Amino acid sequence: MTKKVAVEEGLTGVRDLLRKTGYQVVSPGSGEEVLAVVGTGLDNNVMNMQDITTRSVVIDATGKTPAEILSRVRELG
Repeated sequence: MTKKVAVEEGLTGVRDLLRKTGYQVVSPGSGEEVLAVVGTGLDNNVMNMQDITTRSVVIDATGKTPAEILSRVRELG
């Protein structure tokens, strides 16, 4: 299975690092099944996605480095 991670627009460092380490990066609104969704301000609904539900793990990138986020994603599988 391809390891897909949805990353919020604007998190370029996270997006680039995940791609370099073999993950396929998609948009959170893509509707694809993903291992995790990475974003910031998720409780503030900055992505305007209040109606989207996911069974994926949601990772709040606020205050985290791309390396910390990669470590968390790797823990998931």
